[in-house]
Amino acid sequence: MPGMVEETKSILWYVVEELGTGTYVDLMAQYYPAGLVGKYKRDGYAEIDRHLARDEYRRAAAFARELGLRRLDERSHASGAQLPAAPAPGR
Repeated sequence: MPGMVEETKSILWYVVEELGTGTYVDLMAQYYPAGLVGKYKRDGYAEIDRHLARDEYRRAAAFARELGLRRLDERSHASGAQLPAAPAPGR
């Protein structure tokens, strides 16, 4: 999720501790804000009213590799490389 790299790291740590480094992991890069997310400030989720940034994805993937996760989905890695470099201004 956008802006939630630390939460992603916690989840990856849990996967390694509970399931092991051979667990298949798909770090999905295609998050798309839809519906009422962030609209009209009525739902309280304005912080995820943007796409994931390339750097956020890369940091999560690097941490997964540091933990020893070796079955990362390569299709998602390719998608992550196509993400925008940073959040859009004003987001």
